[in-house]
Amino acid sequence: MYDIVIIGGGPAGLSCAIYASRGNLSTIILDRASTAGALAYASKIANYPGLRESLTGAELLNIMREQALGFGAIYRKTAVQAVDFNSDPRVVYTTDGIYSARAIVIATGSRGRAEKIEGEEEYLGKGVSYCATCDAAFYKDRVVGVVGCDEVALEEALFLARFARLVHFICPKSKLSGPANLIEEINTAQNIVVNAPLKAVRIVGEQFVTGIHVRGRGGEERIIPLDGVFMLLTGNAPITDFLNGSLELTPQGCVVVGCNCETSIPGVYAVGDVTCIHPNQAIIAAGEGVIAAMAIDRYIHGRSHVKVDYS
Repeated sequence: MYDIVIIGGGPAGLSCAIYASRGNLSTIILDRASTAGALAYASKIANYPGLRESLTGAELLNIMREQALGFGAIYRKTAVQAVDFNSDPRVVYTTDGIYSARAIVIATGSRGRAEKIEGEEEYLGKGVSYCATCDAAFYKDRVVGVVGCDEVALEEALFLARFARLVHFICPKSKLSGPANLIEEINTAQNIVVNAPLKAVRIVGEQFVTGIHVRGRGGEERIIPLDGVFMLLTGNAPITDFLNGSLELTPQGCVVVGCNCETSIPGVYAVGDVTCIHPNQAIIAAGEGVIAAMAIDRYIHGRSHVKVDYS
């Protein structure tokens, strides 16, 4: 069990981890992908306080992550599937295990999908999936598709390739995004075919998925025959699907918080873009992470005032 489980490894989650771990709170960061967040896609950061020269968003995140680890925080690359905020301690369920903590911080950002494509809901559980780790074994020696472009989609496609006879990687962009080693693995895998740029238009099927209708940049359309499809596209909606209604959300799906980033459940906090309160800026997200860390320190130790640390 930990003092704090932080869900998300962007600037908000990492800043929270830096302050919490430096304050001797046992802290673990659960992050699905180190290069799939909004900041990681920034090609140039020049206005973050303290920087002497411009960095990419990924470089800035690496520095913050190393700083958190240097103070004793633990980093786990895993996908959170569900939570139980009614238990004591709080529980987080992931693809690689169960984590318990006295306090939880939600820092998942806003790259979730607000809209689904035609047929996606109709065939959910009938060939449509969102988790290769969960469902890959069902597609042994079969043909599947992965729709997405980022690090998460790359890793899921590589995992599926261990089971499936053929994996169609379908990306709406002309260029894949993610670590160079993963892109190289995708491009050289014997049973992965990269289809880019192609837009997923509609999932087709009868009782189960039989294919996906795609459209190229020039308007040409075709159907790729598939036994299953894994939808891993990103958008600009708050990522809160794993909460399953356990917290109060706005009509737009943003987590409702108070002035110290506390949610509707004591001991559960939310920071950064997932709250939709402020403009999506790294420095603002980082500041909210610090606010939450100080509030959690007070919550765990029963203090009436925040303990300030400038050193």
